[in-house]
Amino acid sequence: MKRQTGFTLIELMIVVAIIGILATIAIPAYQDYTIRTQVTEGLNLAAEIKAAVSTFNAVRGALPDTNEAAGVASADSITGNYVTGVKIGDKGTITITYGGDRVNEAIKNKTLGLKPIENKAGGLVWVCGMATPPTGDDTTGTDNSETDAKTATAIEARYLPTDCRQ
Repeated sequence: MKRQTGFTLIELMIVVAIIGILATIAIPAYQDYTIRTQVTEGLNLAAEIKAAVSTFNAVRGALPDTNEAAGVASADSITGNYVTGVKIGDKGTITITYGGDRVNEAIKNKTLGLKPIENKAGGLVWVCGMATPPTGDDTTGTDNSETDAKTATAIEARYLPTDCRQ
């Protein structure tokens, strides 16, 4: 009787099938992760703009309607690898536009909105994307703008960071 060394063809086929099944599950999850990473770049670029809007609100008691009013660079000059612009609009709402050669097609030419809501302490609470605005004792209820974060957001919820989904 011969002694077998190595694997049989059936055993190798089973291993290849298992790897194929795992790849089928892992690749879409990884693609969603990379798109969320690209979206996060826009949020990082918007951090400076959020600070400028908050400062403008603290000093003047109102929210700016343009980048120039808030004292930040023009919308088309705030760019990154995946972001083509960050713009301040109605009542301080920040709109991040994604685009360029390197951005994933799922978010290309789409936007993410950040909405400021004043709290009773005089500061701002930022609502991102599809997130539900805060209610209760901590907010003043002064949310009179025509634009909210949901209407300014055109990116699918699954591509948004966790804080921007609910």
